[in-house]
Amino acid sequence: MKKDIRIVYMGTPDFAVPALDKLVTDGYNVVGVVTMPDKAIGRHHETLQSSPVKKYAVAHNIPVLQPEKLKDDTFLEQLRDLQADLQIVVAFRMLPKTVWDMPQLGTFNLHAALLPQYRGAAPINWAIINGDTETGITTFFLDENIDTGRIIRQVRVPIHETDCAEDVHDRLMTLGADLVEETVDLIIQDKVDAIPQEQFTTNEPLRPAPKIFHETCEIHWSELSCNHAYNFIRGLSPYPAAWTTLVSPEGKESMLKIFKTRRIEGKTNVQPGTIDSDGKTYLRVALCDGWIDLTEIQMSGKKRMLTTDFLRGIHINGYKFQ
Repeated sequence: MKKDIRIVYMGTPDFAVPALDKLVTDGYNVVGVVTMPDKAIGRHHETLQSSPVKKYAVAHNIPVLQPEKLKDDTFLEQLRDLQADLQIVVAFRMLPKTVWDMPQLGTFNLHAALLPQYRGAAPINWAIINGDTETGITTFFLDENIDTGRIIRQVRVPIHETDCAEDVHDRLMTLGADLVEETVDLIIQDKVDAIPQEQFTTNEPLRPAPKIFHETCEIHWSELSCNHAYNFIRGLSPYPAAWTTLVSPEGKESMLKIFKTRRIEGKTNVQPGTIDSDGKTYLRVALCDGWIDLTEIQMSGKKRMLTTDFLRGIHINGYKFQ
């Protein structure tokens, strides 16, 4: 029966590939893929790079649509021609109603959080930044608003104390593939009992997950506790990465990305942002209630490295964080 249901799959990054692969490998009838237009890369933008989802689709001879605008008449006509019974969205864009309302069985989305918590573009990052110990994945039917539709299924996943965003991303990516297939089976068998998000009551206020920009990632040492700084850095690691400005004794400023740290709690009696280092084995930053020991960092224009290697190439005495 699964071969009789025509599926159009919409997604772009690596996170969306395992679910697509699982559907194709397990014999579901994926008749088309919708993904972002090829991205110009290189110093002069001379090279076009396909999305991971497009690369997978091309390798498996699945038709690909790459609309600039989702309300474009030509795209809508091409999408209708695929005659989808069901559409699946994993890490794509917000769809207009003319798109998500097209198939008879609807359109569902895989979201990397336990909705209604963390609606938005960066749920994994914000869950870790906020110090959560649990997250999850949710499938839900799309409606007019962002991440507000009726919930089909959820899977809860722990966030370990040492997890960074990449760890949680990879865990949810794998589990998400299974949940997408389970959701498709429920829809095909007409066994879905989707629940409005209003019925998912919680004693906690709803936390958003807005898109993260470069300025979002700047570390403001004076505003963070030791624990908050630790969570902030791992919640943005390895991409887009938390950063701070390192100032030389001569006043030259350089951006320093920070990927991994250790907490050293206890009173410091120095101004937050103060650097402490023996120049060889450690580089610590003072906070109001302890130190953050930087273990993996990257100076602007350099590669990512262990702090011990970084210290071999710089006389850190006299440097400070802005």
